[in-house]
Amino acid sequence: MTGRPDDSFRGYDDPQPTGADRPLTGLLTELANETTTLVRKEVELAKVEMSEKVNQATTGAVSLAAGGMVAFAGVIFLLLALTYYLATLMEPWLAALIVGGVVTVIGIILVSMGKSKLAAKNLQPNRTISTLQDDKDWAKAQMGR
Repeated sequence: MTGRPDDSFRGYDDPQPTGADRPLTGLLTELANETTTLVRKEVELAKVEMSEKVNQATTGAVSLAAGGMVAFAGVIFLLLALTYYLATLMEPWLAALIVGGVVTVIGIILVSMGKSKLAAKNLQPNRTISTLQDDKDWAKAQMGR
């Protein structure tokens, strides 16, 4: 038996050519194949990871929605309790009117704040527009030289 100890995984009678013994085209072909395999495996890994992230996001969104609904029910009961308390101090219809009016005013304020934040003027990327304008001015100055 001839062979080197480091060739034991291939068998002593079937020596494979080393990198120095192989032609350049064979090495390039192997490199291309290995690169393709690597890219394919990376894409598979990305798909699996994205699938896990989507599932995680879905679970989070469902939990958030369920928590929001439970919290909303809690707020309704707190408002109902406030209405009952005020009904001990005044007429029940007046207590309900006061609580309903205050909640409505708070809701209108929140809606107007949200509406102003969603205005097209506020959604423009002002810093990016400014930077692009600066780049445009710089390019014009360079062209004018």
